[in-house]
Amino acid sequence: MSRRGDWPGGAMPERSLAVFARAPVVGRVKTRLAQEIGAHEAVALYQRLGRRVVAASIGPGYRTIVWFTPATARTAVRAWLDGLGVSDFRVQTGGGLGTRLVHAFGRLFGEGNGAVVVIGTDCPGVDRRLIAAAFAALRSYDVVLGPARDGGYYLVGLRGPQPALFRGIPWSTHEVTRATRARAGALGLSCRLLAPLRDVDTARDARALGLLGHTYRSPSPHRGAGAGG
Repeated sequence: MSRRGDWPGGAMPERSLAVFARAPVVGRVKTRLAQEIGAHEAVALYQRLGRRVVAASIGPGYRTIVWFTPATARTAVRAWLDGLGVSDFRVQTGGGLGTRLVHAFGRLFGEGNGAVVVIGTDCPGVDRRLIAAAFAALRSYDVVLGPARDGGYYLVGLRGPQPALFRGIPWSTHEVTRATRARAGALGLSCRLLAPLRDVDTARDARALGLLGHTYRSPSPHRGAGAGG
């Protein structure tokens, strides 16, 4: 298995960032966290965290698309993320996460993208610099993964459709990243790992990341120096 070279002809292809998000509805998001801090506080934290991740991830050189669920929540999701500069909202399609990823990647590559990165809204360490690093890795690697410390991943990127990559993965377990890397190897795909980060599933995670115990404000989507800009 060997790494591929730069993009053919040296031209930079179209690139898209897909943000997978669940509508901030009490009892439907952060259920583990809700057991510890209460359902309404968990939703409030999720709303702050989601706005932070989206605002910090928007950057130059790629378009940002929010893929949301459930399908009936378009108005609520638009209101939640209003003012952050996202205008493209699409419905996640499929039952399990693997199916939804296959659909999103397939749609975006079908629209002419040469590189696609998908993130969630659970990891406050994700920002435009990290997104830029993921796209840079896809110049030479088939797959890029951002491993979460709980064994899942906060980011996955591809430079072409790979539906088989997401088959047979034990989703919602501590083996997701390991199994995905193994699957990539079995398919002959080169894989680059980004730095491991902590996502927010429990009150302990939230406290460790400074998201509980004080007022938490989302950054402006245009504040600070972004990657490549």
